Amino acid sequence: MAIKNYDWQHGAELDDHSKRKHKILNEYFREYLITRCKLPQREKFRLAVVDGFSGAGKYKCGSFGSPLIFLDCLKKTVTEINIERTRQGMRLIEVECLLLFNDFKLVAVEQLKQNVAPLEIEIADTTKQLHVKVDYQNKTFQDAYPLFKNIIQAGNYRNVIFNLDQCGSSHVDLGAIRDILSTWKSAEVFLNFPIETVKAYISPDEAKSSALKSHAALRAEIYASLKDGDAPLSKASWLGEVERIIFEHLKGCAPYTSPFSIHNPDGWRYWLLHFANSYRARQVYNDILHKNSSMQAHFGRSGLNMLSYDPSKDGALYLFDADSRRSAKEQLREDIPRVISDHGDVLNVESFYEFAYNETPAHSDDINEMIINNPDVEVITPAGNERRSVNTIGTDDLLRIRKQTSMFPIFFDRKKK
Repeated sequence: MAIKNYDWQHGAELDDHSKRKHKILNEYFREYLITRCKLPQREKFRLAVVDGFSGAGKYKCGSFGSPLIFLDCLKKTVTEINIERTRQGMRLIEVECLLLFNDFKLVAVEQLKQNVAPLEIEIADTTKQLHVKVDYQNKTFQDAYPLFKNIIQAGNYRNVIFNLDQCGSSHVDLGAIRDILSTWKSAEVFLNFPIETVKAYISPDEAKSSALKSHAALRAEIYASLKDGDAPLSKASWLGEVERIIFEHLKGCAPYTSPFSIHNPDGWRYWLLHFANSYRARQVYNDILHKNSSMQAHFGRSGLNMLSYDPSKDGALYLFDADSRRSAKEQLREDIPRVISDHGDVLNVESFYEFAYNETPAHSDDINEMIINNPDVEVITPAGNERRSVNTIGTDDLLRIRKQTSMFPIFFDRKKK
């Protein structure tokens, strides 16, 4: 695939898919900051943000690119957090953020410096509890990553976000993503890439691997259509199989991988993936997608095993909207007790979340509602009482299969096997 060239010098055009991913990135980063600064006893939060393909930071229309989105969101959200802390009689929180911006094009880096400068001055003048340090590099990401890693480690930053919005097909080595997630416990990665990149995963040579033998005919169709440049990009089952292929190849990069495409009515051309070490990060990301329903798409199941389906019999398009959430609740009603039963009929809530968020597009409210309202499950507090309200579920609670269940024959048959 040809690399898309952005004319930063004369004003780059902002594509529709970029608008969508920027909105998700901005809203997720806001929720990330609010969540990480929530503890009353926390009075300082330090993080590093790496934008590996930063561009010039501003488009021809005046919209912010990702570097300025990060800075603007920091300024607004730290102010919002401290206003709320003041209202509650809490001490203000200091936020220190190292921003590492990189682009292969020198003209983009030079323009980015000019676009960032006014925001840096505004932050210094108006947001006294926010301290930002910006560093610029003009390299390939492959060359920049070791340098960034050393800078972050030397600064002892433990919370790290990488935004890897590559405009070509193979700029990010998956080894780098694995290294990021293994180096920092509190690390997250956003990876954007075009659908045609999948050709590398389903080429005739790759098809020889055992992981790719299932549904060989559909995989061959995908490869041929991509090769010819005339892919059935709006075919839902096609989307589902591509998602499955992507997940097979990328799930080893992190404990929690979100393999959802950017939704376009005329076809799925870009993927915006999120990698994290924490189920809580995946939980927040799922909820942001539901808040922006129809911006991303998933084909498969909507319960706890989203890619465990037979393409010839079931699977459906999930657009994170109201209809999708109703479908998810139906599947969660059966999936939740099955998971608990598979773990010996008793499972604490945190362990359940760690398992559930590995493969689900569901909203956290829907999962908790189907826990509390499930006829086959009871939620037990550490004191031994039963929970009755969705909003009171705690991670140290226990989930337990009831002695008399509506699904007893199903459980009984499965256990006999």
